[in-house]
Amino acid sequence: MRIDGVWHRSVRIDEADGWSVRILDQTRLPWAVEWLRLVDEDQVAHAIRSMQTRGAPLIGATAAYGVALAMRRDPSALEGVCAMLAETRPTAINLRWAIDRMLGALRNLPVQDRTAAAYAEAAAIADDDAATCEAIGRNGLPLIAEIAARKPRVNILTHCNAGWLATVDWGTALAPIYMAHDAGIPVHVWVDETRPRNQGAALTAFELGAHGVAHTVVADNAGGHLMQHGQVDLVIVGTDRVTRTGDVANKIGTYLKALAARDNGVPFWVALPHSTLDMRVGDGVAEIPIEERSPAEVTDLTGRTADGRIETIRVAAAGSPAANPAFDVTPARLVTGLITERGRIPATPDAIAAMYPEKAA
Repeated sequence: MRIDGVWHRSVRIDEADGWSVRILDQTRLPWAVEWLRLVDEDQVAHAIRSMQTRGAPLIGATAAYGVALAMRRDPSALEGVCAMLAETRPTAINLRWAIDRMLGALRNLPVQDRTAAAYAEAAAIADDDAATCEAIGRNGLPLIAEIAARKPRVNILTHCNAGWLATVDWGTALAPIYMAHDAGIPVHVWVDETRPRNQGAALTAFELGAHGVAHTVVADNAGGHLMQHGQVDLVIVGTDRVTRTGDVANKIGTYLKALAARDNGVPFWVALPHSTLDMRVGDGVAEIPIEERSPAEVTDLTGRTADGRIETIRVAAAGSPAANPAFDVTPARLVTGLITERGRIPATPDAIAAMYPEKAA
């Protein structure tokens, strides 16, 4: 993503020392752009849990670098470190995928060789994610171009943040949008605020604005109204886990957007990298673990006051309890199709198995 005209990745090795890890503190966005320096696996775990870094592909890549940092300190601690990092967030399967890949690369090496190998494997995971997301963008671009051929402007609705900030580079759901914009296609994005953490209003709006993409922030419940009035041509969302049957876990509220899209004949596409597929799961509603986060994310809001201070205030009635399921599952029957790095496919078991035979096996 471009920030002040400079292209950045969301996670990288610190150029100053060549071993520590830099991430953008997403809890400070959009108010401030601050790069955190992480020096050990405990700081990486905290960054993932606290959502200083977030997004299914990005937490996988960041956790991989956490393993590398741990190997620099104690290369004999591989199994324990990987187990600890794998428990930081339960829903996004990319985290477990990246940890398993690190284990596979390091487990049988002599301890003295693990540090260099860990850094190399973490870098390979990050490069793979960037290349995968760029390919997702290319494969999703024709969906937007086809609409642009018959309309003066393409209106796309997205939920949560599935852009550069959720991946190493490009994004999943936003990658086709960036490519359309860069190709000169007039595109406009309806950005769901995405309560309770407001990842849409704070993060998606920030990165679209930084890239120069036209967008409008709307309340989460406005999507159905916009669809009823013909103001949404296409819905594209990301995902934290896709089952072998095509069920999709994504930020809470995605299921309702899919229902509204189906009722109004609006295509509902899901963009995902290979690391998000979980072939072990068949029934997403019954089997995908849904993270329950702090009630304070629902009862409290953080924002900038008129005099520039960042403050947190309570918006719920005093004494009222709150529940905070962070994700929901959209059944495959509501998904028009999947945009992957290998192409676009229906959200069906046969199509997924044919596109990813090595995973099906």
